[in-house]
Amino acid sequence: MPERHEGMLAQIATEYYLENASKVEIAKTHGISRFQVARYLDEARREGIVTITIRRPPALPADGSELAEALGIASVTIASTPDGAVDARDRLARAAAGVVAGVVTEGSRLGVSWSRTLQEMAGHLPALPGCDVVQLAGSISVTGGGGSGSLIHRLGQVAGGRTWPLPAPLIVETAETAASLRRQPEISDALHAADALDVAVVSLGDWGPGKSTVFERVTPAQRQAATAAGAVAECSGRLLAADGSAADGGLDDCVIAVTLAQLISTPQVVLVAPSDDGVAGVRAAVAAGIVNHLVIGPALAVQLAAGLGLATGQPADEKTGDSA
Repeated sequence: MPERHEGMLAQIATEYYLENASKVEIAKTHGISRFQVARYLDEARREGIVTITIRRPPALPADGSELAEALGIASVTIASTPDGAVDARDRLARAAAGVVAGVVTEGSRLGVSWSRTLQEMAGHLPALPGCDVVQLAGSISVTGGGGSGSLIHRLGQVAGGRTWPLPAPLIVETAETAASLRRQPEISDALHAADALDVAVVSLGDWGPGKSTVFERVTPAQRQAATAAGAVAECSGRLLAADGSAADGGLDDCVIAVTLAQLISTPQVVLVAPSDDGVAGVRAAVAAGIVNHLVIGPALAVQLAAGLGLATGQPADEKTGDSA
């Protein structure tokens, strides 16, 4: 192919595919007809000047039942994209609200930790059976968020029962400070109320920057110690190793929140895992025995299915040089 003609094909293809110019606009620019533009574009694909890549999302399991069975838990809910959903967090929040509404019963005691997703979840719960609500983790300050106190207040209004707020920070500098706070009557009452939960709703974060409520709030030395202890995930301020054991690295005594033992003894725990690549954290939470109902997004569902040896369907990438 003459070099000049090949250059023309590349230029027209660039204008059409990369600069979003219409065939009519390209025709005017080069003094040719739009039919010639179409022929040049076809030729550019035939000659390999243009290749088109279609990236298909990996197929999800038809529902979460296969994942739930493989993980050995009661249910897995894969957040879909309903009408009106704003973003991935909103989809997870809506899915979590549906799960919570399905497991809370009249007269039960509901414990709720805090995350941005759980904060949004409360807005998708127009009503709950009459139940009491316990705050499971101390407060943290977040930009543009209402915090755990407002979450408990909102859920208390929806449920219409008694509330146990936890008026303390999630994490403090020393174990002595935490112990002193735990002796305060209101804090002690809330922590003890978590001994008799019927349902708990908690969020899982990977142990890393931007993914854990605790990671950014501790010193570099404390992060290093927790990492060295094997921490892969964080739930309500409690750190988990890959095998489900505690991996606090000295942080546990500084945290004011529900304990892993209390979550293990709760009959129904709804765990929301917002990370797209949180396989290790989910497996750790399952191994720890702190999840009955898992709420995840599609990307994490695919990774979990692959890790568990479940077929997910079509390949992720397809390339073709002869299709627009």
